[in-house]
Amino acid sequence: MLIPEMASTQLAEEYREIKRPLLMNAFPDENNGIERANLILVTSSVPGEGKTFTAMNLALSIAMERDKWVLLIDADVAKPSIGSLLGRPGDLGLTDLLKDKGIGFSDVAFKTDVPNLTVLPAGRQDRHSTELLASDAMKRFVNELSNRYSDRVVIFDSPPLLAATQGAVLASLVGQVVLVVEADSTPQYIVQEAIAKLSSCDVIGCVLNKTNQGFAFNYYNYFYGYGYGNYGHGQKAQV
Repeated sequence: MLIPEMASTQLAEEYREIKRPLLMNAFPDENNGIERANLILVTSSVPGEGKTFTAMNLALSIAMERDKWVLLIDADVAKPSIGSLLGRPGDLGLTDLLKDKGIGFSDVAFKTDVPNLTVLPAGRQDRHSTELLASDAMKRFVNELSNRYSDRVVIFDSPPLLAATQGAVLASLVGQVVLVVEADSTPQYIVQEAIAKLSSCDVIGCVLNKTNQGFAFNYYNYFYGYGYGNYGHGQKAQV
């Protein structure tokens, strides 16, 4: 995982390239027409492509910014992993916050030893997790996250789009989506099926993960795998 001591490594530089257009969209100099642009969903087509690795490192990279505060939410409520990765398995989290009006954000989120990075675990599993994520309580929560703090970036680690319905529900609540694709493994038609579930999204980016291609001598001709652009409402990146 990317930590502050790794600021000059290849991994750190790659994530700088990934985060920069996301931040430009989230905090534009003028209105760019992207609603809730500071809410970023990280997902994949199928399990095992590295979405949680990407979500964690993206959050850590953005937390290195001098003036940005990051909230990382484990929204893969059926198969949560971020809490375990950070040594906090079994904590209350998102599902508990949505179900119980007596639980506040400060009761379930925890600060990390990385400055400016807070984590909200998935919480206890619930058989109605899709309905919870599509509830009015969730909509109020994401609207507050988007509007209350002008310097806040919220990253959701989402279930794979083709493995669970929660991913598409979450995608409708955010302004930007990062789709992680496993190099030399995920077929193009699978990626296209996943993108079809993102019809409500303003901006879609793609990270090619697990590629064996090295860090090229000509950096700007090197394809790390992040195809990203600013698209108008209803327009999507081509994979």
